Amino acid sequence: MHRICLVEDEQSLREMIALNLELEGYAVDTYADGAQAQQLFAGPIHFDLVILDVMLPHVSGFDLCKTIRQNSAVPVLFLSAKGTTADRVAGLKLGANDYLVKPFDLEELLLKVQILINGSVLTEAGSSYQIGDRVVNFTTFEVRNASGALLHTFTKREVQLLELFVEKVGKVISRNEILDRLWGSEQIPTSRTIDNYILNFRKLFEPDPKSPRYFHSIRGVGYKFVKD
Repeated sequence: MHRICLVEDEQSLREMIALNLELEGYAVDTYADGAQAQQLFAGPIHFDLVILDVMLPHVSGFDLCKTIRQNSAVPVLFLSAKGTTADRVAGLKLGANDYLVKPFDLEELLLKVQILINGSVLTEAGSSYQIGDRVVNFTTFEVRNASGALLHTFTKREVQLLELFVEKVGKVISRNEILDRLWGSEQIPTSRTIDNYILNFRKLFEPDPKSPRYFHSIRGVGYKFVKD
C-alpha cells in the first residue's frame, strides 16, 4: 500500500482529502503544523508522496520542501490559494513535482496523486508517463516539463523504445530485444543508433546526463530503465 503524508492546517480540507485518498486505497498520515512536519522530514522519509499546503503555521510548505529535498527525492505536490505563475514557478524551483491551486477539483487532485505515485495514467489526451519532472504523451509523441512547456517531439521509434522501457521498468533489456521490438525484419541498424537514442533520453530526462538516474547502460548486455 502506498503511503502519503498530507500537511494541511485547514481541518475540514485535511479530513476531506485524507478520506478520499484512503477510499482510493492509500495510507495517509496527516499533520496540521509545519514545525511538527519539519521534525518528521529532518530524518529518513518513508512516504511515496508528500502533499504540502504552502501557508502553514510556524514553517511554510516552501521551507518544508527545502528540508525534504535535503533528504529525499520523494514526489512533492503543493496545495495553495496562491495561483500566480510566479508562485507556481517558485514552488517548482524548490524541487516540487506539481502545484495545485485552491479551490481545486477533487478528481484533479486524485489524478495528480496517481501520476506522481505510479508515474503513469491514461488520460483523455492519451497514455502518459512521468519520468522525474517530465511527462511523456505516447499519443502525441510530446514530452513536457512540470510547467507544461513542450520540450521535444519524439520520432515513432523513440516512443516505441520508451514504451519498451516502461513495460520492462527495473529489468535489463538486451540489445537484441530492442532490435527485434523496434526493427523486426527491417534492416538492422548499427548498435550506435540505440546508443544515440539513450543519449537523447538522458539529455531530456536526467538531472545529470553523465550520472544517469533513470537510463542505465549494462555493459555487454543492454540497458535498464528504473524509476526513483
